[in-house]
Amino acid sequence: MLKNYFKTTIRNLWRNKTYSFLNIFGLAIGIACAGLIFLWAEDEMTFDNVNAKKDRLYKVNVNMGFDGNLSTMSSTPRPLAVALKKEIPGIVNAARVIDEDQRMLFSFADKSLYSTGRYVDAALFDMLTLSFIQGNSKTAFDQLYSLVITESAAKKFFGNEKNVVGKTLRVDNQQDFVVTGVLKNPSENSSLQFEWLAPYQVAINQIKARFGGHDEIDWGSYGPFTYVELDAKADPAMINKQLQHFIQTKKTDEKSEIFLFPMRDWRLYSEFANGKQTGGGRIKQVHMLSAIAWIILFIACINFMNLATANSQKRAKEVGVRKVLGVGRKGLITQFLGEAFFMSAIATILAVFIIAIALPAFNMLMKKQLALHLSDPVHIPALLLITVICGLVAGSYPSLYLSSFNPALVLKGLKIKTGSAPFVRKGLVVLQFTVSVVFIISTIIVYMQIQFVKKRKLGFNKDNLVEIDMQHDVYAKFPLIKQDLISTGLVENAALADHVTIYGGNMDDGFKWPGKPAGKGISITHRTVSTEFISTSGMKIIEGRDFGTSPEAERTNVIINKSFAKLMGNESPVGKIIESPRGNPEGVFTPMTVIGVIDDYVYGNMYEKAGPVIFLSRKPEDANLVYVRLKTQSNTENTIAKIEAVMKKDNPAYPLEYRFVDDQFNALFQNETLISKVSGIFATLAIIISCLGLFGLAAYTAERRIKEIGIRKVLGASVTGLASLLSKDFLQLVIISCLIAFPVAWWIMHDWLLSYEYRITISWWIFLIAGIIAVLIAMMTVSFQAIKAAMMNPVKSLRSE
Repeated sequence: MLKNYFKTTIRNLWRNKTYSFLNIFGLAIGIACAGLIFLWAEDEMTFDNVNAKKDRLYKVNVNMGFDGNLSTMSSTPRPLAVALKKEIPGIVNAARVIDEDQRMLFSFADKSLYSTGRYVDAALFDMLTLSFIQGNSKTAFDQLYSLVITESAAKKFFGNEKNVVGKTLRVDNQQDFVVTGVLKNPSENSSLQFEWLAPYQVAINQIKARFGGHDEIDWGSYGPFTYVELDAKADPAMINKQLQHFIQTKKTDEKSEIFLFPMRDWRLYSEFANGKQTGGGRIKQVHMLSAIAWIILFIACINFMNLATANSQKRAKEVGVRKVLGVGRKGLITQFLGEAFFMSAIATILAVFIIAIALPAFNMLMKKQLALHLSDPVHIPALLLITVICGLVAGSYPSLYLSSFNPALVLKGLKIKTGSAPFVRKGLVVLQFTVSVVFIISTIIVYMQIQFVKKRKLGFNKDNLVEIDMQHDVYAKFPLIKQDLISTGLVENAALADHVTIYGGNMDDGFKWPGKPAGKGISITHRTVSTEFISTSGMKIIEGRDFGTSPEAERTNVIINKSFAKLMGNESPVGKIIESPRGNPEGVFTPMTVIGVIDDYVYGNMYEKAGPVIFLSRKPEDANLVYVRLKTQSNTENTIAKIEAVMKKDNPAYPLEYRFVDDQFNALFQNETLISKVSGIFATLAIIISCLGLFGLAAYTAERRIKEIGIRKVLGASVTGLASLLSKDFLQLVIISCLIAFPVAWWIMHDWLLSYEYRITISWWIFLIAGIIAVLIAMMTVSFQAIKAAMMNPVKSLRSE
């Protein structure tokens, strides 16, 4: 019996090559799309799984009150890790990790290379699963100036040398570090990425040298991330109760609260609002793309159902004969479901090849290093499950429909009553194109939102602005560097800053000014800059004046933005005094005079309003970024070469590292750009799959009405009239799809846009364009078959009559 069914299936597939190809290829595209997305989702969902203690590892987060709301951050008081391990039962280990990547210059022999890493406590080796290839975790940080590097870093520094433990690297041309261990490269889906690790005590010593000896024991000084490991039997909820007011036991006037943030949530559930997890974060992308995967798969299954039911009349006599020979409806359902499973299996195999071919491009799009890994014990069962689901969904209705034919009517050659089949087919076409139109509208709106924000008035000129990293004593060298840069004739100006212009700076609620509400903490972003910064960045002075040319004369002056000026009241802030806590011991303030107000500029989150900012030129020696304003007409390649020559002359110990600010600006839209690209790609694929089905249905319709078309041609009907007649029904279905898709798409995208404070309004013409696109694509698909049928010689089609 099974052998007979198999032969019948093969024979049927071969006899109906076009329908078989459209079915299998459409399903394969759907499975391949879903497979790629599921590989990506798997990578996201298994983030940090490499750590054996993942369920016991936590980051300590801080809730701090700003402007009446709780703001959540990961920077913690510097003494916190030591105190938690010592005083809180259930915490068996704790480690500090410096709060941002450190990019240092490493020199060995005649080689100098930049490399990124972190300062950490040695306890981290016991907490995370880090595999030592050379050296061991117990002795790795016995020396202060120790260095543990990754395999890739070892190859970069030392080439193919096998044993590098004991070798010395000079860091930032300042200090020699001894390599004490080599680790396997961190997993791609690990939160902590690095090329080297060094003792956190080195960072403490640097802080003490720069700010004074109080910093590492000051509970009001925030800096490192604090990771903790709980005992297997510890209750995180009970420990959180103990942590809530822990900082107040060390510093009574601190208002911040700390809590445990589990490693399992770091990647996917990192969104906080007013001190609480919202359940949002990267998980939204996982849910969105997973939903797209299932939708694409469902569209492919609909395609299968449509073509199978449309092709049913060709198999009517087969069904009739089998019923006469005693095959019951159950047996027929089994046969047709078996055929669906067989075609689904072929589609899955084809999909695997499509995935393998598309994976490099998909990795480039998603910025991942995914692999198919068919040997993975999860992947083969997953493919089998998708095969079964597709076979069941795609084959269920056709098998029920085909098995319901009346054998007496079929074998007498009478017309089969199609019942609800045509309505089901039309409904499925409407559903397919509804989804496709929603995708088209979503893609347009996401793209428009990105462009809307990119064209937003930023308050500074990002074009022709170059940012250069500098190390050690840049302030002392800066006058010479600036003079030599301007002397090239290709540079307008240069300035120093302590923070990247388009990112958020340091924040402090300790600034005082006349009229500030008593007891209210208002968070102010502060930036330390040289006197040339405002003019170099292209910010606009709207009141007062810019910093002068003498740094010493401006050390007690500040410039604020318009948002800060509004906080100071309706009167002009120029000439007023702001008391600054920056660079002072606790409780000591420096009076600073407001000399100018700049227009608001956008930084950090491009979708939010500009917050209050203060620019200080009090200690520009703390700045380590040089901003260079290029002349508009200058050739970029030639200009960078000139800048590199200047840096090599004036700062020879450090190779040039630069970034264009407009590139940094574009990088801020990475998530939105990804959504836009993914929406566009899958909108295209959804349309392709839908059109495959539409193409097959058009061919079926034309074939079913071939004699009618012949008669109409004999009676004088034109090719245009016949093509229009055959296309009319499909056009109506697409128009109905648009009418359903428009409100659905509006609701989805309106909800998405609400997450952005600075956003577009959804215009009616977006829906019109999407509808026109859908209609044109559908008509192009259908018209080919319609014109082909209309141009056929009526003699051939009527010969049998």
